[in-house]
Amino acid sequence: EVQLVESGGGLVQPGGSLRLSCAASGFAFSSYALSWVRQAPGKGLEWVSTISTDGGRTYYADSVKGRFTIARVNTKKTLYLQMSSLRPEDTAVYYCKHPDGIRGQGTQVTVSS
Repeated sequence: EVQLVESGGGLVQPGGSLRLSCAASGFAFSSYALSWVRQAPGKGLEWVSTISTDGGRTYYADSVKGRFTIARVNTKKTLYLQMSSLRPEDTAVYYCKHPDGIRGQGTQVTVSS
């Protein structure tokens, strides 16, 4: 059974940074490209970033390009999202997502002064 557990969210001031983690189990972690998606209050799911199986290729939504960095450590079965220069519009629940569409419970990120 695929399990994804996100952590690292919290309240941060505009311009601040956070690092999200996603601990994975139940599947061959290194065999799958993985993604981060987010859902802001009252809005639909928004794709944020995707990383290839070996971490060599990364892709970002225009809204986060240059501010967020996705990474993975296959030996730890963990996916990361380093977020910098955070803005109020980054406020959302962040999920890591398996290609089959499975997500974890999410972690709340709130950017506010």
